[in-house]
Amino acid sequence: MKKGLFLVCMAFAAFTAQAQENSGLGGFIKELYGTLTEIMGTQDEAVPEDGFEVSLGADVVSSYIWRGQNLGGVSIQPSLAIGKNGFSLSAWGSIGLDANDAKEFDLTLGYETGGFSVALTDYWVTGGDEKYFTFAAHRTAHVLEGTLGYDFGFLALTWNTNIAGADYYGTDGKRAYSSYAEIAVPFTLGGVDFGAELGVSPWKSEYYGATGFNLINVGLGATKELNVTPTFSLPLSVKVTCNPKAEQAYFVFGISF
Repeated sequence: MKKGLFLVCMAFAAFTAQAQENSGLGGFIKELYGTLTEIMGTQDEAVPEDGFEVSLGADVVSSYIWRGQNLGGVSIQPSLAIGKNGFSLSAWGSIGLDANDAKEFDLTLGYETGGFSVALTDYWVTGGDEKYFTFAAHRTAHVLEGTLGYDFGFLALTWNTNIAGADYYGTDGKRAYSSYAEIAVPFTLGGVDFGAELGVSPWKSEYYGATGFNLINVGLGATKELNVTPTFSLPLSVKVTCNPKAEQAYFVFGISF
């Protein structure tokens, strides 16, 4: 708080002094904008002394499509992540504007070194009646997933398996260990960043709507920065997703803050 007040005071002193050398209100405002932009830019580029990396943001998407499945309409999806020395802890959520859309809150603990990554994610998706702190078998709305991945740069491979929580075969109580494997390829075309992905459910899974080895996700997305001001831009994204097993296709628009 004190640091923020100090920066504001410095900015005020700087532009006031400079404004005396300019005539009129236009020069005064121009110097104020330039000084604040320079100070805030310097502050953004500062490296944290404690070594922690913190990121936060939010996406707004026209539809919530995940691994070839339609999980809701227009949604707001906030995120927060803290990382240090390859370890990370992140929170992610989704809430649809439609009252009938499910609400989601996920926590992920991960580790990454080189191209290798491993993660443990707790998914909590509720239609409204499920309690967050209910963890009893066959009653919880939580699903715990383990993830292994390797990014070669030109190609990324991931394997995800549900190891606990609400993932069973029908009503017989047997754990399904629903899994999802994906190949993702990034590339650039016409100055725009693209990403292509192919995802399968390797065996029967009600969680993914699979009856065996099924191709459930074919996606192609593109991301481009929208320049709002000379120093501020917003990432825009569009993505086409097909689920051959469900015979469904989606076209989604998103904006990130």
